[in-house]
Amino acid sequence: MKETVVEYILSKLYQLGIEDIFGVPGDYSFPVNDSVCANSHQRWVGNCNELNAAYAADGYARIKGVAALSTTFGVGELSALNAIAGSYAERVPIFHLVGMPPSLTQKKQRISHHTLGDGNYDVFYKMSQHIVCAHAIITPENCIEEAERLIACALHERRPVYFGLPADYAVKTVIKPFHHVVPLIPNSCSETLKNIIPLILNKLINSQQPCILAGSMSLRLGVANTLQTIIEKTKIPYTTLFMDKSVLDETNTQYIGMYTGQILTPQVTSFVESSDCVINIGTILSDFNSGCYTSNIKIENIIHIMEDKVIIDGQCYNNISMKDVVLALQNRLLSLPTSSFNQHKSPKAQSLGQPIAVETNEITESYLYPRLEKMFRPNDIIFTDTGTFSMGLAFSLLPKGASFHSQSLWGSIGWATPAALGAALASPSRRVILATGEGAHQLTMQEISQFARFGLKPIIFILNNDGYLIERLFCKEPEYYYNDVAQWNYAQLPLALGCDDWYCKKVTTCDELDEALQAIETLDTAAYIEIVTDRYDASKYLIKMREIISSIYTN
Repeated sequence: MKETVVEYILSKLYQLGIEDIFGVPGDYSFPVNDSVCANSHQRWVGNCNELNAAYAADGYARIKGVAALSTTFGVGELSALNAIAGSYAERVPIFHLVGMPPSLTQKKQRISHHTLGDGNYDVFYKMSQHIVCAHAIITPENCIEEAERLIACALHERRPVYFGLPADYAVKTVIKPFHHVVPLIPNSCSETLKNIIPLILNKLINSQQPCILAGSMSLRLGVANTLQTIIEKTKIPYTTLFMDKSVLDETNTQYIGMYTGQILTPQVTSFVESSDCVINIGTILSDFNSGCYTSNIKIENIIHIMEDKVIIDGQCYNNISMKDVVLALQNRLLSLPTSSFNQHKSPKAQSLGQPIAVETNEITESYLYPRLEKMFRPNDIIFTDTGTFSMGLAFSLLPKGASFHSQSLWGSIGWATPAALGAALASPSRRVILATGEGAHQLTMQEISQFARFGLKPIIFILNNDGYLIERLFCKEPEYYYNDVAQWNYAQLPLALGCDDWYCKKVTTCDELDEALQAIETLDTAAYIEIVTDRYDASKYLIKMREIISSIYTN
């Protein structure tokens, strides 16, 4: 049976494991919408707006590896661009299918809806080109080759790609090319790879205190399991930074805790910065991921193994992939006896300890974060927005198989609510926990209605501290009213949005919080808990960060 352009693309995406297509329908994208609903392999997930849809796709891809988004021309695709940019920055591959006006309309430059009224039909396409790793306008003639090229680019670079689908081309039959050109993925330079491995091994074996920085790129590029095997063989201690939390198992005895530069966890900082061989595998040393640039590892002591290069002793070796380097290291290291590596007493990762209630029984950071840490289970999926909640919860010690997701680099508040939806759809058998502040939640809270619509049972915590606390702490005048947000009756929102059987509570004391958490453990339903704290109650990390935050804005 012959396939149309849209049918062909959707079938290729299904082969990658994409069973859900996120988006908002539109007339130019009807061919995509219709094809999804007509096939038995994929499900249409209609979101409340395109921004939320793209955030949800991002969350889905963080769990499944890839995701797909469908928007209509102009008004739809532009609404999604903030989220697509975040996926580009944080290396999350999303296939963005954009329904476009018919080819003849574009060719004749007719004035039509969803345009700027000037007959220009490539302006939005050009906007997207800066935040995708590949793009194409798909025709029946180029469909097969371009689809394969875009898919190959997305999988190789772990970034979004753009499929432009004119409405008339989308429903035409695919024309097979006479000469099928298979997209070429760059190979590592074998000579460089051969030369670099002995250099790394020499520094590692002769090190008196080695340490590994396990970065998010190791997970994105599919080498995290290999890295875990290396650590178990060599017993080398490892740490992670904010953006990289839970990339590797935090129950492993070699895990020493979070490295935050000079801000917190001094025992981790001391160990990492006194190491004579730090191997950074895919960690991005951005502002929030380096303790506001307070990380102080000597250049001569750090080896950077990045996506397509290795930097050792300050010299850069290009055209070698992280995957090839890590696999080659594994092969060499597994052949060596464990005694080949110097063992050094390293700190052990610490939990947050026992929850400590204040005399007034108000909920404070000393009770909240340790108490939430105790409720985490193996294999939980935790999503949190960049802000007060993430900077407290990030220091929790996670059980085996649990994963922690925040958007530390792009940092678009509101991301976590739809992203948690995407994660829940990607893995409905796992428990999904969303922890977000009320300011961030107000941007995208409509998406909680989709959890109920698809029969999902998340646990959602809304931290209500009467405004944007992280902004209050970072700005010059914390009481300026731009840091205030409208006060909502949060615990009543789920009912208004169709979540009829959810367990919803507003808690203002430690006892009420504890009671709600105990109820969650026994109920077979979704939960939505509004946690009220003082407007200036902040984690130790956030308080310390405030003291040095000027380094981000002045250096």
